[in-house]
This record gives sequence, C-alpha cells and structure tokens, in this order.
Amino acid sequence: MTNRNASLTGRTTYATASFVLGICSLIAGWIFIAPLVGLVLGVKSRGREPQARTMSGWGIALNAIALFGWIVVLILIAGGYILSGWWWGGM
Repeated sequence: MTNRNASLTGRTTYATASFVLGICSLIAGWIFIAPLVGLVLGVKSRGREPQARTMSGWGIALNAIALFGWIVVLILIAGGYILSGWWWGGM
C-alpha cells in the first residue's frame, strides 16, 4: 500500500526530465543520445507517474521528433558520401 501512496504524491521526475530533454534536443540540436534518453524516460514515466501523463506525452513527442530529425540527417549524410564517390574510392 505504501507504493501506491508514494506514486500519488506528485512526483514527476521522469516526465520533467523527458520534457526538458525534448525541448533542449529540438532547440540546441543535442547529440543523438539525448533524444533516446528522453524517449526512454518519457515511456518509463507513462507507467510510473500517472499524474504527469500530459508532460510525459509531450516529452515522448518532442524526443521522437528530435530523434527522427537525427535519423534524417544521418541518412542524408550517408547518401551524400555514397553519391559523391568517396565511399567507392573516388570513382
């Protein structure tokens, strides 16, 4: 019963961390790892912190957008290397 009472006290640590990482990842363009950590924290918060569902939802969405942006950038960079001939030894 103490676990249930502890979850109702208003702790929103994971949701807040996920939300902040999502905003910082979008604004500052942080490394690829920050959106991954924020996404994990947001999903973790969804089950553990029911009073912070909105904030964890925003954290998940912002981190997913930042992660998608990084994936697009990496694909474009890889495509540029392949199309430039650098990958094939300067053809």
